[in-house]
Amino acid sequence: MQVAVEASLRDVCVRRLSRGNAMCMMTVVTHVRLKTGCEPDWDAAMRERLSAAQGRPGWIGGQLLIPLDGHNKRTVIGTWVSRADWEAWHEDSTFAQTRARMDGLQEGRSEMVWYEVVTEERA
Repeated sequence: MQVAVEASLRDVCVRRLSRGNAMCMMTVVTHVRLKTGCEPDWDAAMRERLSAAQGRPGWIGGQLLIPLDGHNKRTVIGTWVSRADWEAWHEDSTFAQTRARMDGLQEGRSEMVWYEVVTEERA
């Protein structure tokens, strides 16, 4: 039932967007620098984390990006109905397990910025 509700909510958000109405999505963009040689392990943990997020309330979608100018850099883009949904996801056991694995593979702290989604277009 939760999946159907989330799909319905996503449809409502897209319809609101197409009519120029108030937005109902938040996107968080996180930049990370990885320790050299740790990229495959970190990527695998992030794929596991994103896969687990698919069943979470408020999850809309996410991307893992590698910039062309640095094989040890990553950008993660996550879109949620609300920041509260994102925060609740941090209580998920898969999130906690992947965090423990990923933290030791990163150089320094990640940089995170929140955005309100104003419009979204997809093919």
